[in-house]
Amino acid sequence: MITIGIDPVAFSIGSVNVMWYGIMVVLAVVVVIVFALMEAKRVGLARDHIYNAALWAIIGGVIVSRLMHVIDQWDYYMENPAQIVNFAGLSIYGAVLGAMLAVVIYCLVNKLSFWQLVDIAAPGALLGQAIGRVGCIIGGCCYGLEDSPFCAIEYVHPSHGLYGTPVGVPLYPTQIYHLVWNLVAFGILWTLRTRLKPKGTVFLSYLALYALGDLVIRFFRQGTPFIFGMQQAQVIGILILLVTVPWLVVKLWRGRKQASG
Repeated sequence: MITIGIDPVAFSIGSVNVMWYGIMVVLAVVVVIVFALMEAKRVGLARDHIYNAALWAIIGGVIVSRLMHVIDQWDYYMENPAQIVNFAGLSIYGAVLGAMLAVVIYCLVNKLSFWQLVDIAAPGALLGQAIGRVGCIIGGCCYGLEDSPFCAIEYVHPSHGLYGTPVGVPLYPTQIYHLVWNLVAFGILWTLRTRLKPKGTVFLSYLALYALGDLVIRFFRQGTPFIFGMQQAQVIGILILLVTVPWLVVKLWRGRKQASG
């Protein structure tokens, strides 16, 4: 049993509570940018494009992420409309989709290769998501079903209950599952990033790896059924796998054919 007794609120500035989750998200963004800068230097892309694209991606990611979370929890927000405009809940797939759309626009405006830019960002994104899961562990969000599996998590701080986390009951440690999978996927992608050809294969591999892990882990995670008993994110994950895996296979096949021909 892993007992979490840390207050999800790191500190307060007046009436504003600064959450551990928010701190970890900021740290995750910094890590993604740092790794993207390292990759940009390796492939010869100007650093300014990383900073500018990151700003666009953050704005797009936050907007779409929040929108998808509100849609997923529609009944709650219809009863509490004042809670719609805040950052208490975000959708990871919404963040990825919003960031992608923003980067597409940035690349069109600046006549850059979209595939090159997202390939540069992909490995660091997985590491950033792993860091974000540390915030989930401390904050109590994304918690698992009530049960007593190996290494179950139990939240005991009263503040966790205020933010909707079950207090005093053993839960599947799904946040830890997510963290470990993200680290494993990062290790795979970081090792293979220079060997995956042509452009776009690193990013497609990132999407496939993340979607596969998220799809499986969510069977042990608390969530609202969306369709066929599956959560919204699981349906999205299946769709991502149906698109990215065949696309990745075709890209890799064409890359090898061009290299040999």
